[in-house]
Amino acid sequence: MGKILKYSFFDLMRSRWSYVYFIFYLALGFMLLFLNNDLSKAVITMMNVIIVLVPLIGTIFGIMYYYNSREFTELLLAQPIKRSNIFLGQYLGVAVSLSLSLVLGLGIPFVLYGLFQSNAIWDFSLLLITGAFLTFIFTALAFNIALSNENKIKGFGYAVLLWLFMAVIFDGLFLLTLVMFEQYPLDKFSLIATMFNPIDLSRILILLKLDISALLGYTGAVFKQFFGTNLGLFTSLGVLVLWTVLPVWRLVWVSKKKDF
Repeated sequence: MGKILKYSFFDLMRSRWSYVYFIFYLALGFMLLFLNNDLSKAVITMMNVIIVLVPLIGTIFGIMYYYNSREFTELLLAQPIKRSNIFLGQYLGVAVSLSLSLVLGLGIPFVLYGLFQSNAIWDFSLLLITGAFLTFIFTALAFNIALSNENKIKGFGYAVLLWLFMAVIFDGLFLLTLVMFEQYPLDKFSLIATMFNPIDLSRILILLKLDISALLGYTGAVFKQFFGTNLGLFTSLGVLVLWTVLPVWRLVWVSKKKDF
């Protein structure tokens, strides 16, 4: 698996789109940190970009890499190599390269800005951690979609629909539900529903860490009571880990059963 991971990683590192992805975050970090006096506003702006862009890039890169390397994958399958090693190596190569571009792109301006020894490092670290989690989660989901659909058009369509549902439609349905059933106690429902969307969960974690939960409106107090505690923080990170592990487990399981 190590050799396949290394090949996939350096294959993506040679791609100009990886450099574009890195330079975009590098420019964004310099622009927001050096032109904004309020660090919390800069982190919020970064969060708004990361929450939407990272899942989209992870999904598109994951599904494109799988379809573009299908012939190479079939060649590897003919060799005495475990299937799980092949697909795990490719998945980790894509996810690690994208995460590295994100962390370095935003981390370099942060270090040069001189905030490495300030209290802001914890807020910024949480931002990078959630961004890395979203990369690993949506890359794994993209590989699952591609592995389950031989047709490229269907695969791309399902992948974009998944991102659209998680980033936009889910919030609309969630808000509609809260409005329709406002006369009922929805505290537990709000907490549980949030766990089913890693994008919303990441956004709430960052907002609460910045202590601006008032922006969340009605649910802000509920989220503050749970997510604002150490138990809530570790539970949320545990849910993000589950969101990462379960698609990877399904990827391995489907790859062993699939007839290529």
